[in-house]
Amino acid sequence: MDLYEYQARDLFEAHGVPVLAGIVAHTPEEAKAAAEQIGGVVVVKAQVKVGGRGKAGGVKLAKNADEAHEHAKAILGMDIKGHTVHRVMIAQGADIAEEYYFSILLDRANRDYLAMCSKEGGVEIEQLAEERPEALARVNFDPNTGIDTAKATEIAEQAGFGAEQVPALADVFQQLWTAFAAEDATLVEVNPLVKTGEGRIIALDGKVTVDENAEFRQPGHSELVDEQAEDPLEAKAKANDLNYVKLDGEVGIIGNGAGLVMSTLDVVAYAGEAHDGVKPANFLDIGGGASAEVMANGLDVILGDDQVKSVFVNVFGGITACDAVANGIVKALEILGDAATKPLVVRLDGNSVEEGRRILREADHPLVTLATSMDEGADKAAELANK
Repeated sequence: MDLYEYQARDLFEAHGVPVLAGIVAHTPEEAKAAAEQIGGVVVVKAQVKVGGRGKAGGVKLAKNADEAHEHAKAILGMDIKGHTVHRVMIAQGADIAEEYYFSILLDRANRDYLAMCSKEGGVEIEQLAEERPEALARVNFDPNTGIDTAKATEIAEQAGFGAEQVPALADVFQQLWTAFAAEDATLVEVNPLVKTGEGRIIALDGKVTVDENAEFRQPGHSELVDEQAEDPLEAKAKANDLNYVKLDGEVGIIGNGAGLVMSTLDVVAYAGEAHDGVKPANFLDIGGGASAEVMANGLDVILGDDQVKSVFVNVFGGITACDAVANGIVKALEILGDAATKPLVVRLDGNSVEEGRRILREADHPLVTLATSMDEGADKAAELANK
């Protein structure tokens, strides 16, 4: 789960990372009150989980509370790359002398963690990494030891900082590592990490991603979820413990096992090329169990997507046999009743496949079409979606 900037700021502060004052506001009046509380020059910053806020006009400097009110009034409700601004952060102004970059992330390829650091912050780091890779230090480290003083010093030195700057930077790097580890994060990024005119090192703009799989250790993370911005279908699927991701297509996909579902997405996308570019509408893995309740919950989520025109159920019977899956589909359609209005193409294979097909044939539901192969099923689902 990606956090908003104000949430990242609060998280940093809780773990001792040096930050400036920041108050979230949902109305222009709240923004004015926040600016008065902080005092002096402030920055009104749109809170959206996407980059490019400044270029879109979502970051404005305010010399006083009245200006903060006017800027907030203009920014709230703004659309930034498809994200509506529902809140702003009123941040204390900073006397910036230098801007740096620092991040910690999970390095899946090397099965460890990676710290990246540069003396050139406040810029698009992807562009810097591509155009001038020598300006970005990359230091892998063992998660079991983390970033201690020695490792923090190594990171700063590899980034080219002078001996007089290293101690202060090393302290902040260690504090950011503490936040990363304590919150079960997969990314902590500060851009820019600034040096003020007084020589202080401040995390001015933070980006944090926390691992949702660690929720059992992090009960407080549930409070960070923005239900207003969350996709209602994904929220419904999550409430029913379904592995669901909404996509921009017309063919709903249900499968058992992430690998099979991913393959199904590819096959449907390929088949859709022959039917006016029809595409998959979602990723939905029902896992090893295909009970009537699980199947009904999955179908309920998919059928609730107005973009979906047909559904492709692609199941390989293993531990859960095909006859159990077939019974689950029949009972799920009974449970849904009139809510089930879109055609279903069902492909079963594996354990008890003939019995599963027999159950579906005898049920003879008007919405269900049987397919004998994945390619046939994908083509039929794409055809039905294009009608």
